[in-house]
Amino acid sequence: MSTTNANDFQLGTSSPPGRARQSTLRESNMALVCRTVFASQTPLSRADVAEKTSLTRSTVSRLVDDLVAGKVLAELGQASTSGRGRPAIPLVPGAGLAAVGLQVNATFLAARVVDLRGRVVAERLEHDDIVGGDASQTLGRLGQLCRQAIAGTPGDVRLVGAGLALPGIVSAANGRLLLAPNLGWSDVNFTALSGQLAEAGLTLQLGNEADLAARTVAEVAPGRPSALRDFVYLSGEIGIGGAAVMDGQVMAGRHGWAGELGHVCVDPDGPPCTCGSTGCLEQYAGRRALLATSGLPPHGTPAMLAGAAHAGDPQALRSIARAASALGVALGGVVNILDIPAIVLGGDLGEIGDLLAPKLDQQLQSRTLSARWVRPTIHTASTDAAAGATGAALRELSALLAQPSAWLG
Repeated sequence: MSTTNANDFQLGTSSPPGRARQSTLRESNMALVCRTVFASQTPLSRADVAEKTSLTRSTVSRLVDDLVAGKVLAELGQASTSGRGRPAIPLVPGAGLAAVGLQVNATFLAARVVDLRGRVVAERLEHDDIVGGDASQTLGRLGQLCRQAIAGTPGDVRLVGAGLALPGIVSAANGRLLLAPNLGWSDVNFTALSGQLAEAGLTLQLGNEADLAARTVAEVAPGRPSALRDFVYLSGEIGIGGAAVMDGQVMAGRHGWAGELGHVCVDPDGPPCTCGSTGCLEQYAGRRALLATSGLPPHGTPAMLAGAAHAGDPQALRSIARAASALGVALGGVVNILDIPAIVLGGDLGEIGDLLAPKLDQQLQSRTLSARWVRPTIHTASTDAAAGATGAALRELSALLAQPSAWLG
């Protein structure tokens, strides 16, 4: 890994200096200090960190000094003290390190820079119909947005990594998108985009959009877990992506392809799907299906559908009931298999979550064996359309917190 000045896209191609490796114990302790400070809802002093980690105060103080110097941590104003010894100075995540998150969606491209405090410090969005477009041209436009976002990042911020969220099956090891049915893309490589980022000293990491968006539900900010740790996440767009999260970690599967709930069959005799199968969930609960069965135009929005349903339009209400029933079939099976007690609706599904919830709740009660003892709960995610871009940046920042010494100095 390497760093770059945020205002110079061409700067810095070398990796961190090849100095002698620090001891495994020091690295472990440094990561422990980071996790402790970042996970806390309130700022901690060095003494607080020592107490929570069982490390000596002198060890914590030395590690914190290094982390502050490297901008991984920051000190707030000095707190007053009447006791002896070093005054208690509250510690918080640093603001001088950030990561780039990119996203390709059916209706937009996004480039976002997120810092260690979870703040979006720069962003560029471009709305367009991406479906069926040339992949290389689209990625060229994404590269331009990335350059603009980096140029708009404060000059005292160093970039530590870049991630790209894609709506399909990704081979992260080979740096390829194998299939994105709703974009009409297959076997796409990212050599040109990766090369642009490499000029900035950044390595591009690919990931599935729903997996990365689920991170934004599991983490309030980098290193700070949310109250919801075990859940199934659904990302509703033209299609439907999904992710199963256990103890805050996305269950990726052997090849990283787990969670494709949009292509779970809810009716073998149902309509054909772009993936080649029939009766897939997204043919009932994806945006295209919802708009078509509600009588709305193809360019309609979830807000239009919600407005029609709230106004009592019978066709819109039937469309939503149909989607909720299909979701219940698919999610009931997931809950039975994985024993996950919560459902999170994101994207388009989150926007109509209040309309889906009653029927979906009924379905889950009747279709999950454990409902008699643990009632599955239904939640809606934030309305952030580019949650995948944020999640891609969070993944890169998590890697920093796991090995902070690589970025010191």
